[in-house]
Amino acid sequence: METPAFCTTPLLRIAYIAGGPEAGAPVLLLHGWPDDATTFTRIAPVLHRAGFRTFAPWLRGFGNTAFLSDDTMRSGEIAAMAQDAIDFADALGLGHFAVVGHDWGARIAYLLASVFPERIRCCSALSLGWQPGELATPPLGQVRAFWYQWFMATDRGAEIVRQQGKAFAHFQWESWSPPGWFEEELFDSVAASFENPDWADVTLHSYRVRWGEADPDPRYTDLARRQISAKSIPAPTLTIHGDADRVVLPQSSEGKERHFTAHYERQLLAGIGHFPTREAPERVADHLAGFLDRFGRGEA
Repeated sequence: METPAFCTTPLLRIAYIAGGPEAGAPVLLLHGWPDDATTFTRIAPVLHRAGFRTFAPWLRGFGNTAFLSDDTMRSGEIAAMAQDAIDFADALGLGHFAVVGHDWGARIAYLLASVFPERIRCCSALSLGWQPGELATPPLGQVRAFWYQWFMATDRGAEIVRQQGKAFAHFQWESWSPPGWFEEELFDSVAASFENPDWADVTLHSYRVRWGEADPDPRYTDLARRQISAKSIPAPTLTIHGDADRVVLPQSSEGKERHFTAHYERQLLAGIGHFPTREAPERVADHLAGFLDRFGRGEA
């Protein structure tokens, strides 16, 4: 695993991986659940060769990213992690930047692009489409695929996450993509990030608060309101989705063009499941490099 750098924000000491030319246009790379910042390891070098400077933080509750105070609520709200991303960019002196996110990172990227258009040069989201407004109960096929989210809203589900978190995460890796897509050594390396003492609390709160089964952190009330109120995304946006995604079904990202007022495109990757950054890094990198070359250039 790459040796992380660290920076301090108002709430966190954030571990991150940086690379590429110092003067390159900045790109924030945001991982999802259950994954970590190394999900971009085979993609970032392609972006570096194209002249971009990348920053891939471990989200709150993952890896060596740590809360500065025991008193801070271990919120897993997307609004909380979006504010973390803005605080991270501020700490690094990034005024304008491109954002690329997978899974949780995609939700964060969409929020940033819709609420902070003055900061976001362009947005790419992997394995998730954007829908404005409050989350609606999904169609029944998607409800079935989201079983793990409903399970975590129960006391028994919480017990599993707290006592068997690595096994629970491993089951998702096995279930969300076609069989045999990963080696056990890779999972074990990533799962080290789940040993963070706040991982279970952040995980459980994220999925519970998402569906109204937990109280949100009042710190993010205004940002959450702005998130729900956003009607469109004004930044150029690329959505990448595997057509064999078994958890966020590919049809869920169809027909989203009307929500974007700038350039929008959707790329469907044949035979790829929920982890395209790991399953098809070359294809993802090619799409991202071309998109960022068009829309992600500029001064930091």
